[in-house]
Amino acid sequence: MSEYHFDVSLPDFEAKVLEASLQVPVLVDFWAEWCGPCKVLKPLLEKLADEYRGRFLLAKVNADTNPELAQYFGVRSIPTVVLIQNGQPVDGFTGALSEGELKAFLDRFVAPPAADLRAEAAALAAAGDWEGALAVLVRATQENPDDEGARLDAVEALLQLGRQDEAAALLALEYRTEADRAAALKARLALAAHAVDTAPLLTQVEANPNDHAARLALARALAGNGQYEAALEAALEVVRRDRHFDDGAGRRTLLELFAALADNPQYDDLVRKYRRALSAILN
Repeated sequence: MSEYHFDVSLPDFEAKVLEASLQVPVLVDFWAEWCGPCKVLKPLLEKLADEYRGRFLLAKVNADTNPELAQYFGVRSIPTVVLIQNGQPVDGFTGALSEGELKAFLDRFVAPPAADLRAEAAALAAAGDWEGALAVLVRATQENPDDEGARLDAVEALLQLGRQDEAAALLALEYRTEADRAAALKARLALAAHAVDTAPLLTQVEANPNDHAARLALARALAGNGQYEAALEAALEVVRRDRHFDDGAGRRTLLELFAALADNPQYDDLVRKYRRALSAILN
């Protein structure tokens, strides 16, 4: 027995099949002990249920001991397979199919693997549709709660949408395989706390270009608003004007920004550019 395939009878049919189908498709396999084709089909369905890892569930109904269910679904011969989605039968077939035919049938209804969903979300994010990307990533994390990459992709989307509390809740979970990326996103979340209207700080800096404290506050505000290149440039300007200000506060701010943008290919070129610029000034 597996968490992805299980026996079902009339008393638990509603909970295990109808209610479960509101989350993922449920394939109901009507079989019997005396049925030869059933002995071929059932192991194949069980194998696929394990391979698909919860993207569909397999409910096995012994038609001989559950005649009410067989009659309700109009089962006239076995094996008969019915696919239930959102509490309703949507398709099915009778007889044994090959593994390839079963996969073709399932893939019409079953969501793609989480890796494919992450790629779909990345494409939406690249087009600026962060809401759409987040919706896809929610599906990915529901299908595979242990996928740390998908979870952190969702954090990225939440930060872009300004939903810091939800991002913080996700970042509070444990990350073992993606620890460095999680640390970088925590640093970005911390920067988001500095998101304020930058206009007064810009006016202050323009009035006094050597007001380094105001310029660093501007750098953090820009970073909090997601304007990372402008933030890096503001912090670097403090180092250009006075590398020793506040015991090297300009350099420390740059390092904080580098840490926040680490482990994200989108910002690799930007980080390299400003690391080189910082090194040129200090050396």
